Amino acid sequence: MDAGSYTDINAETIGRWVDEGWEWGTPIDHETYRRASAGDWQVLLTPTRPVPRTWFGELEGARVLGLASGGGQQCPIFAAAGAQVTVLDYTPAQLESELLVAEREGYPIACIRADMTRPLPFPDESFDLVFNPVSLCYVREVEPIWREAARVLVPGGSLLTGFDTVINYIVDGDEERIRWSLPFDPTVDAEQAAFLSEDDAGMQFSHTLDEMLGGLLSAGFSIEDLYEDTNGEGRLHELGIPTYLAVRAVKR
Repeated sequence: MDAGSYTDINAETIGRWVDEGWEWGTPIDHETYRRASAGDWQVLLTPTRPVPRTWFGELEGARVLGLASGGGQQCPIFAAAGAQVTVLDYTPAQLESELLVAEREGYPIACIRADMTRPLPFPDESFDLVFNPVSLCYVREVEPIWREAARVLVPGGSLLTGFDTVINYIVDGDEERIRWSLPFDPTVDAEQAAFLSEDDAGMQFSHTLDEMLGGLLSAGFSIEDLYEDTNGEGRLHELGIPTYLAVRAVKR
């Protein structure tokens, strides 16, 4: 299965989730935007812990790329804080939410439908900040994305990203026992593909810290800060077991 095939499956799947009221596809309301315009805001890279405001630097006039960040949740906040915002996403419904909020609140935004597993459609050094909430679980190879993020950032620009550790991809659906060997890759493992299909979970992939953190370093980033987070629900969450990392990386 090629990259286009599985990313198309994911775009269709996430579109269904949005239609069904998916938490991460529900745009912010006017009151949230109004508060953000007054400086009262927070955003998430992972399920529950807000990103420290110190990670962003000065947003007024900053060129921000929301990478796989459609849905009308984070990018409107950045626009309210004075940033020039571009959002790239492969799910049309997520981009529609961005345009809905932008039209309602009257700010400009560039919405690009593109597959982040392909070269990003931007010139070198186009952005000061790349914001990438949890989405890399839907791609098979991460390191090319890190290299592209580095390419489109200015020197000293920041990448803020949130991603799964492997824990979610070794347990069964009830999070009671270890079920899967690694890597979790439904493009080559029919049993894993069937497991995801039963739950209408799209095509998801495990990634090691070698790939995620080592890949950032190899792509030319310095890792400046990080924190852990849980799933926000389920048995692993109830046991306090962190399953996500949020990372602030700076292009060297």
